[in-house]
Amino acid sequence: MTGGNVTDTRYRIHAASLVYFDAVRRAGSIREAARRLNVASSAVNRQILALEAELQTPLFKRLPNGLRLTSAGEILSNHVTGVLRDAERLQSELDALKGLDAGHVELVTLEGLCHHIVPSAIAAMSVRHPRVSIGVSIMGSAEIPRAIAYGDADLGLAFEVPTQSELHRKEAASFRLGAVVLPTSPLATAPHLTLTDLRAEKLIVPKDNFANRVQLNPAMLHAEISRASRYEAGSIDLMKQLVLRGLGVALMTQVGLEAELASGKLIHVPLRHGKGYLPSALGLYARSGTALSLAAEAFAQHLSKAMLDAATNEQSAS
Repeated sequence: MTGGNVTDTRYRIHAASLVYFDAVRRAGSIREAARRLNVASSAVNRQILALEAELQTPLFKRLPNGLRLTSAGEILSNHVTGVLRDAERLQSELDALKGLDAGHVELVTLEGLCHHIVPSAIAAMSVRHPRVSIGVSIMGSAEIPRAIAYGDADLGLAFEVPTQSELHRKEAASFRLGAVVLPTSPLATAPHLTLTDLRAEKLIVPKDNFANRVQLNPAMLHAEISRASRYEAGSIDLMKQLVLRGLGVALMTQVGLEAELASGKLIHVPLRHGKGYLPSALGLYARSGTALSLAAEAFAQHLSKAMLDAATNEQSAS
């Protein structure tokens, strides 16, 4: 080996290329990525082509309905996600050294959690860290783990997320599934109910893409409750409105019902199945192997407190 500095010059990937690649990955098309970046489509296309030429492999499959990552693209995506998150964390830490309480946090969560838990955490965060900006996206249960793993969000808050190597659970709280009824219902005074008790009722249940259906499906099968005897809703608000209009009994946790329960407009009666109640686990998740920014870590602490407070309030009200 000759003397002098030895430098690996195989890849000279510029930061701009990674940003453009990440934008196309998220958008699924060059045109949409260009719109989000506020640049010309040709500029985005040039960056992607240059990146593919540098790596000597296609990063996207060009399909009629958009772009999809190749195997090489998936590998680069995992790398880029970490690089960009580290850059955001670095900026937050540099801001902290300057005495600036700044930064941005992205949260993905479910609709029902935006009625009380998430607003409570944001309110607390705004008092302690008023210059930190927060973005909240509403997604389905299956989409939330994917958004965290892909680096589209710093934190995710969802029910019944299966264990995954890409996710790290930072906090957990348990809530009871129950029957939500009007205060005038004969069921409202029961200390608890079973699904067998509800056979004669028109049930309002979440759609299959809701995590709580994981617990409800076997219980409904055991109680011999048919599809014809229930409404299926893809919205917590719709489930509430159907109950308020006297159209049935909703099966859900207290999460998302805080205002109606406090005002007495609705009653939540815990459901028993077998020897115990039907629990639903709420978890706060971050991406495994990636350190959170100072802003995201602070927001995670406020989210943890809000969800644990909500679980404690449920238990004390039982």
